Amino acid sequence: MSFFKKKPPATKVQDWQSMFAEWAEEAPEGPLKRYYQAGMISPNTKLEDTPLLALDLETTGLDSSKDEIISLGLIPLSSKTIRCKGAQYWMAKPENLLHAESVTIHEITDAELEQAPPLEAILDEILIALTKQVVVVHCVSIERQFLLEAAMKIYGYPLYFPVLDTMGIEYQAIHKPWWQRFGKQPSLRLDACRQRYRLPRYKAHHALTDALSSAELLQAQIAYHLDPAADISDYWV
Repeated sequence: MSFFKKKPPATKVQDWQSMFAEWAEEAPEGPLKRYYQAGMISPNTKLEDTPLLALDLETTGLDSSKDEIISLGLIPLSSKTIRCKGAQYWMAKPENLLHAESVTIHEITDAELEQAPPLEAILDEILIALTKQVVVVHCVSIERQFLLEAAMKIYGYPLYFPVLDTMGIEYQAIHKPWWQRFGKQPSLRLDACRQRYRLPRYKAHHALTDALSSAELLQAQIAYHLDPAADISDYWV
């Protein structure tokens, strides 16, 4: 049994419901304001009752201040079900040409993006999909920061959303203090985390496939480490 199956590690409780109400007042008129006005679920909602949305991005690099989003995948799920019929996928044409290094990773070329709309043309639709959802990602600092930066550029106001971070959950589940002394801490990469639960291996760095990978990983983590009857505020960040 995981060490936090019954009692999660102590963290500062994020009241996303109250924060959404504040941002709804501050956000400029338009799609982002409507997103915040729709509100967020109560922090007392049980994990097993929480509407979840797995999200993954492919970008031109890892620096959100200068790199751009070029594809985004979303898959709705619950603690027990993944609704693949509800999956959505977008490609977005960046302002600048792709670097060879990033093409090697995500295998999306300039030619493939030539007819894609710019991100500003599809972000309104993405906001609709995100409405009142707790987002599942593997490494919160990437997806949330890139979308925050995009919203600042397009709407003039940041986009925030609550997250279940499968990387953070895995770290809490497997972390052992002595690993730091001997340098033996297991990998937290998405595929490595999945292998610990004997999940199938998928080709990495496609936004929709990686969203599915994160969704499956979260369900495995819930089965082994989390309490489905616990409040979502015990786990979201």
